[in-house]
Amino acid sequence: MSDGLRPGDPARLGGYEVLERLGDGGMGTVFLARSPQGRRVAVKVVRPELSHDEEFRGRFRSEVNRARQVPPFCTAEVLDADPDHDPPYLVVEYVEGPSLAQVVREQGPLGAAQLHSIAVGVATALTAIHGAGVIHRDLKPANVLIAPGGIKVIDFGIARAFEATSQHTRTNQMVGTVSYMAPERFDTASGRPVGPAADIFAWGALVAHAATGRNPFGGDSATATAMRILTQPPDLTGLGGPMRELVSRALEKDPAARPTARELLDGLLTAASPGGAGGAAQLLGGTPAATVSPTAAGDDQGQRSTPPGLATAGRANSRRRRLLTALGVTAAVIAVLVPASLFGPKLLRGQSNPDPDGSTTTGSPAASGPTAATPTPTSGTPTASPSASVDPTRAMLAGQRRFLLHVVEINRDLSLPSHGEVEVGDGTGKDALFVLEPVGVDYMIKSVNPDIAHRPCLGVKIDSEGYASLVGADCQPTKATVFAMSREGKDDKGRTSYSIINDEYGVVQWSPSKKVIYVEFLGDAPIDTTFSLVDRGAV
Repeated sequence: MSDGLRPGDPARLGGYEVLERLGDGGMGTVFLARSPQGRRVAVKVVRPELSHDEEFRGRFRSEVNRARQVPPFCTAEVLDADPDHDPPYLVVEYVEGPSLAQVVREQGPLGAAQLHSIAVGVATALTAIHGAGVIHRDLKPANVLIAPGGIKVIDFGIARAFEATSQHTRTNQMVGTVSYMAPERFDTASGRPVGPAADIFAWGALVAHAATGRNPFGGDSATATAMRILTQPPDLTGLGGPMRELVSRALEKDPAARPTARELLDGLLTAASPGGAGGAAQLLGGTPAATVSPTAAGDDQGQRSTPPGLATAGRANSRRRRLLTALGVTAAVIAVLVPASLFGPKLLRGQSNPDPDGSTTTGSPAASGPTAATPTPTSGTPTASPSASVDPTRAMLAGQRRFLLHVVEINRDLSLPSHGEVEVGDGTGKDALFVLEPVGVDYMIKSVNPDIAHRPCLGVKIDSEGYASLVGADCQPTKATVFAMSREGKDDKGRTSYSIINDEYGVVQWSPSKKVIYVEFLGDAPIDTTFSLVDRGAV
């Protein structure tokens, strides 16, 4: 709903002509504007007090860059941003349509078909958002728009720039709406970063609100609501069937007990079939849901067992996943499609589909063969190319193949020799071979060098002067050993290149002056070092 323009509102922001005020929120004011090309866009102007906060500007730029990696399917596409403007602003796709909050407020709780469509659409959006290494942090009915072509989730990812900048918040103040905050978000003393599981909790509260017209932890005040979230079970009266089971698991107090976004999505698609969970598997020619074996893929909280009842929802075999992708729509899903490209490189597990950036690599010499700078290892490691039916990029991202970690900018390869300090070399020895161990939407990077079997995973080490380097570490998912891989482009052989990012310490970089690999929090600086995966055979 527009509110015209008020005295003091800007007439222009950069190259954008401001047309109307759309609303105000905790992070700033949203305007309808016209781009230089004539396209209507939504411009979010952040609070003026942040204009001179350099920490905020750096984080804002970094989070915008990550948000741009999210496929614009079921999300409002991030188009532009200017963190250096006074005040800073963000430009996103303008979505016409009411919010879920407005629909429920005006029409009451949703019917079963509408509810399922909303649940699938938001789970789809979260799958894409998490697959790009982004966490929403402020998912709520007001941030879900009911567009003519389906639902759109807005305001994803950027909340981290606000929440992580201490200067703009009062003590114990957090960005977000209390009714949709996960229990771990109130534990500010632990210092633990908020993970994708917090968005899953918000999904559960959002779906419960859409189904019943009330929040499952609603109290008389924000404090009372927070206490109920921390100590009481959710009130799901009025919500039944398979949806109740999924929502209940999403609202678990323990983040590790919640399903991932992909597990939610698969569970919703399975529940929509004529025969329920088992019926879906049978309909697709697979094993009944309760008996399908999980894969080796991790999840948002690290390596844990899948919650009972969802054992196959997120761990189905590749044949079933390809069929679900091909079907795209079920009888109960209205205007929500699930294409393979949505899931991104971190969530697709060993499918013979196109490369995560959209180009096909199956059977391509550039994707599987050695390069001049990365000759065949001399340690006797098998180097047979994968069969034509296996996509090597996806197989490597799924932890199913060994690879060289090729530094694109210097045409060299990482290695982890027996002394445990990461180096660069020519990729010819056993210390240059790695595999990925998926941990949710991120990874641990494990060396297969038998000489360092006691500490084979890459980890960040901070020395006495605060310098961050890469060393061998125990293969336990911690803030020092888990890395995101974000697509950045192509190397000279046509392989997808990635930046490697540790959420706690920053981006893996190469120092031309010191000739070493190090880790640095870049803020708004560009990423200088990218890596490609050079296939070296099945694990």
